[in-house]
Amino acid sequence: QVQLVESGGGLVQAGGSLRLSCAASGRTFSSYPMAWFRQPPGKEREFVSFVGRNGDNPLYADSVKGRFTMSRDNVKNTLHLQMNSLKPEDTAVYYCAARTVSTVAYYTAKAYELWGQGTQVTVSS
Repeated sequence: QVQLVESGGGLVQAGGSLRLSCAASGRTFSSYPMAWFRQPPGKEREFVSFVGRNGDNPLYADSVKGRFTMSRDNVKNTLHLQMNSLKPEDTAVYYCAARTVSTVAYYTAKAYELWGQGTQVTVSS
């Protein structure tokens, strides 16, 4: 089983950039498809991006497509989310997650049983 720890959140002005990281412990990181979710204040957790085991062709929510880039390094056991052109509506706690339920759609939180503790991203207008 893998343990996940996010970092890189913070306060940034609209139009700015942040790079989130997710460090995974254990030798099995490369066996998990991975995702980023976020939970805005007072709202449900929502899908941000997903990548398969080999890191090819990440998938994105429409709201972040063209602004966010997800990548993974299976040698360093890390996951990244480069966030550019940030908007106030990107304000949320961001979570990385390892997919453990293959019978549920990848953009659904129920497909993931392994989660990090989250990192706060605040975008000021």
